[in-house]
Formats: sequence, structure tokens, C-alpha cells
Amino acid sequence: MDLKMAQAFVMVAEELHFTRAAERLEVAQPLVSQRVRKFEAELGHPVVERTTRAVKLTPAGEAALPHARQMVESARLMIRAAEQEGTPVLGSVLLGYAGASSRPWLPAIARAVRRQAAGVDLRLRSMVYAGSAPSLVAAGDLDIAFGRRPMTYTGLLDRVFEYERVLVGVPSDHRLAALEEIEIRDLEQLPWVMFPAQQGSSVRDMGLRLAGRAGFTPRVVQEAPDSYTILGLVAAGVGVTLTVSSVAHVETPGLALVPLAGPARYLTATLLHRRKVTPATQAVLDVLAALHPEPQRPEGLVLD
Repeated sequence: MDLKMAQAFVMVAEELHFTRAAERLEVAQPLVSQRVRKFEAELGHPVVERTTRAVKLTPAGEAALPHARQMVESARLMIRAAEQEGTPVLGSVLLGYAGASSRPWLPAIARAVRRQAAGVDLRLRSMVYAGSAPSLVAAGDLDIAFGRRPMTYTGLLDRVFEYERVLVGVPSDHRLAALEEIEIRDLEQLPWVMFPAQQGSSVRDMGLRLAGRAGFTPRVVQEAPDSYTILGLVAAGVGVTLTVSSVAHVETPGLALVPLAGPARYLTATLLHRRKVTPATQAVLDVLAALHPEPQRPEGLVLD
């Protein structure tokens, strides 16, 4: 079985999105689809179900995934061993990232670690929601993770990675899109699109808090699992949403992002890890600190 087919399947399984899988593999999206179809033909079973709004694994895909991961991991370690040629191996580090907000930083981080900490085997793991980061790090399932404050777990440390400004997402043809800023009370009578209630999304929690302080509960008409889908639904006219500036890079025709009226409001994106770390994890933390120094606290309201 071709290694590239297995890689495409693993990426799609981790992202549950063909375009994002293609971005991680740095190839065109049609090529990922082609490789997954060939993987299914080799396996003799469909491994993913595709709909207009979601991608999910079939039972055969769930069964095949750990073996495909092992195949990809073995090949990756073989290539690294050949490249390193005797460089001391410090160990593996699992870095967890969540959705669209931290994704743009991943290529630069991976390149910097390979250049400055050649003995570290850095592995990236999608978490979907930043709210799951503390429990995964505390349990040892991740070594470092992107998260958001507040962080209530004891035994963990975090540092500020980015201050994310709160923005309102509206269809570009909506009357509110022409404003320089939007009062949150202007959203009271409108339908909202949000992350699922049961997934621990910090962005959803922020939206509910701000609406509650304004004296209303949002009328949620549609939930979606990631910012890409949420922004797409808003652009399609399904509703409005509150989001953050770190997803503004997502190209979404038909979408307008407008600041909230009043003082600028921010969420605090962080990198978190356990207090006691391995030499490999410390090496990655050092690379991250040099690559992205802690930013200055902005003027406005930081919603910690």
C-alpha cells in the first residue's frame, strides 16, 4: 500500500476535513481526495463518509486508523533517523492545537523545531476545542497544547501566546456589516450559529457571557463543530456569531467580521504544559519562546 495514501487517510481522519488535511500535507485538496479513494480501493472498504457539511469515519475507517497511523509513524521515524545521522535523540513531544485559531502557526513551529532542536520528534495532534487542552496535558496525553484562559488545573503552567480580539461575524450583505462596530444588543433578535454546548468551547462560553451581561440569551439555530463551518454558515445567511481575530485568516466569501462596540474585548490564547517537563519538551518550549515572545497586554478588556 502506498505510504502517501495512508498519510492522506490519517490527515483526513485527524482533521475530518479534506481541505485542512490538504493544508497540513501541503498538497492540493483534489489530490487528497484521490489518495483517500485509492486507499479505500486498496482496503476494499469505504473509510470516510462525506456529506456537504461533515466528514466522519466509517466503522472500517475507525478500525484501520491505528494501523495506518503506525505505518505513517514508522516511515516518518525512518526518514528522521536517516536525516539526523547520529544526532542525539532527546525524545518525542506531542503538541496539541485547536481548530483555525492556532493552525497558521504550525508550519513555522515545525520548521523552527527541526532547525533548532533537531533531536526532538515533534508530533502535532488536533484537539478540535481548546477547552480540552488542560485535561489532555494533565493526563499526559499531550506535552504542550494551545489553550485559553482561565486555566483552573493545578500542576500546569501557561504563558500568553496571543490576545484574540472578539469580533462579530455577520453575512456581508446584512445591514450590520456596513457598521464600523456592532452593539451586542443588536444581535439579540437575530439567529446565532455557535459551537456545540457539550464540547467545552471557550468561544461559545465567551459569547454566552457577553450576551448574558447585555441581558439576553442568544437564540442558537445552528451548532457546528469548528470555526471553518461556523463562518461558512454565517456567510450563507444562517445566522450571526461571535468569534475571535485569530480565525480572520480563514477565507470566507460572503462574511464580514466587525468589532464589538465599546472597549475592545480579548480572549487570552496560551501555551500550557506540566510543571515538570522532559528535556525534549523544554527544548520545544525554548524554541516557542524564541519564535513567539509573549505579547504585551492590549488596551481594552481581557476576558480572563
